[in-house]
Amino acid sequence: MRVGVVFPQTEIGSDPIQVRDFAQAVEGLGYDHLLSYDHILGANSKSRPGWSGFYDHADLFHEPFVLYGYLAGLTERIELVTGIIILPQRQTALVAKQAAAVDVLSGGRLRLGVGIGWNDVEYEALGENFGNRGRRSEEQVKVLRSLWTNELVTFEGDWHKITDAGLNPMPVQRPIPIWFGGEADAVLRRVGQIGDGWFPIASPANGARVQIDALHAYAREAGRAPSEIGIEGFVRMRDGSLKDWIKDAALWKDLGATHVSIETMKANLVGAQAHIDAIRRFKEALATD
Repeated sequence: MRVGVVFPQTEIGSDPIQVRDFAQAVEGLGYDHLLSYDHILGANSKSRPGWSGFYDHADLFHEPFVLYGYLAGLTERIELVTGIIILPQRQTALVAKQAAAVDVLSGGRLRLGVGIGWNDVEYEALGENFGNRGRRSEEQVKVLRSLWTNELVTFEGDWHKITDAGLNPMPVQRPIPIWFGGEADAVLRRVGQIGDGWFPIASPANGARVQIDALHAYAREAGRAPSEIGIEGFVRMRDGSLKDWIKDAALWKDLGATHVSIETMKANLVGAQAHIDAIRRFKEALATD
């Protein structure tokens, strides 16, 4: 099982040196990958009574493709993972171009996690339809893979039209792996049919087994071997103690997860160094477990 770190988006700050130091620490400690979340705009929760979103305008988010373009030249080995890019609020050909650029600059180290998101405020501002985002994302994946694997593409679907055009440069990986986030049944079916992997939201001790079984059933229905689909669980430092975190990592491994990431946000850590110290403790504990 490959072990990575969630980039502490909302707590890392905007100092590029701190961003660099954290990413290089992740690599230096021997982690396999760095995973970042995505939000383009934060809503002002004060002007929206009853707001129940996970984040608002006060939460800092680095844009993942720009972030990874920066980190591609500052790291050598770690995989760069979007977990997830909110795909349907973005133009598909532009995502293909940005992802290909990161893959080229990093020497083939991008894994593209995608999802449909929950924040209609972003969709409104970006001029995209919130209501059909799930169905549209499936066509987007077809377009992405076509652009990444063909010099020239002609495509006409329900939402996309490309006439004899292509990307240059092409990505190193052809195609770049596409993983999905989310836990709705429609998402599990989508992963089973067309996904390279899945990011479950549930904890390993609470619901993940049932969802994994459902995912594997959908994969078999689509004529795919469940082993073709990666699974990346999360261990969250805000939940419990170091002993609990190691236990959760072991549970994910028992569930057949191919990857796991440690998330240090919302664990009362202040400053990049505190996050680095936390991932060092986790890595050391894993090595002695």
